[in-house]
Amino acid sequence: MLDWLKVRVQYIIPKHLTSRIVGGLAATEGGVITQFFIRIFIKAFEVDMSEAKYSEPSYYKTFNAFFTRQLKDGVRPIKEDNKQLCHSVDGRVSQFGKIIGDEIFQAKGHNYSLTTLLGGKPELASIFKGGDFATIYLSPKDYHRIHMPIDGKLTDMLHVPGELFSVNPLTAANVPGLFARNERVVTIFDTPVGKVAIVLVGATIVASIETIWAGNITPPAGKTVQHWQYEDQDISLHKGDEMGLFKLGSTIVVCFEPNAVEFADLQAGMVTRLGQPFAVVKENIETSSDSE
Repeated sequence: MLDWLKVRVQYIIPKHLTSRIVGGLAATEGGVITQFFIRIFIKAFEVDMSEAKYSEPSYYKTFNAFFTRQLKDGVRPIKEDNKQLCHSVDGRVSQFGKIIGDEIFQAKGHNYSLTTLLGGKPELASIFKGGDFATIYLSPKDYHRIHMPIDGKLTDMLHVPGELFSVNPLTAANVPGLFARNERVVTIFDTPVGKVAIVLVGATIVASIETIWAGNITPPAGKTVQHWQYEDQDISLHKGDEMGLFKLGSTIVVCFEPNAVEFADLQAGMVTRLGQPFAVVKENIETSSDSE
C-alpha cells in the first residue's frame, strides 16, 4: 500500500513547478543554511567525499555546486582502447538487452517505444532497431557528470519536453513508458562502432540538464521537441571526456546499432563506475584505430 501511494502521489503533485522551485533553491548561495543541507545530504545518503576533487563541504557555495562536484584526477582511470567501451557514469544498471523492433524493456510488464524515446523521430529510431540498450540509474549519492563511453562526433541533439516522474526502481516498475514520457535530452554520436545514442532522462526535482557544448538545455521555453543538427560542426569528444551533467537526478539510456557491441558481464542491479568495462566491440566492426 505504501509503494502504491508513493507512485500515485507523483501523478497528482505539480512536478515541474516543484522541480523548478527546488532547482532555484539549489542554485542559491545560502551560507550556513546551504552548508547545513549539504552536510545532512552527505550523511543521509552516505556520499563518499574522499573521491571528490574538493572534499570539504564548506568549499561548495550552492547545493548545485556540491551535487555536480568533480572527481579527483585519477580516481576513475580510462583505458585508451576503442575496442573496449567504458561506463559513462557512476550508477546502477536498471535494465539492458536487445531492442526488439521499436520496443525497449523498462521493467517487468513494461516496455516503451524507442521512437518516442528519441523524440518521435523514426529516422533516428530506425538506426537502433534490433540493436542493444542499457539503462543506468544514478542515485542521489552518485557522481552526476556523464562521460563518453567511446570516441564520438556529435551529429544531433534533441530536447524532448515531458513529465518529471521519479526514475527510481519503484517508479520504473510502476509507471508505464517512464523513460519515454519524462523530459529528456537526446544526443547522437558517430563513433567507431556506428551511431550511439546517449539519452539523459530528467526526473522529479532535476533542476536542469547540461551539455558541455550547449550549456543548460532544460528547462527551455515551449512544449515542442527541439532538434539541433551538428553535422557541419566538429564537436568531437574522446572516450572518458565529460559530455554533460545532471543537476539533481537521474538516468541515462544508451542505445547501439545492431551487431555493434557485446556487453561486458552486465547484470541488472550491478553497480557501475565511470571508466570500468561496459562493452566490447564485436569482431565484425572495424574500429578507427584498426583502420589507421
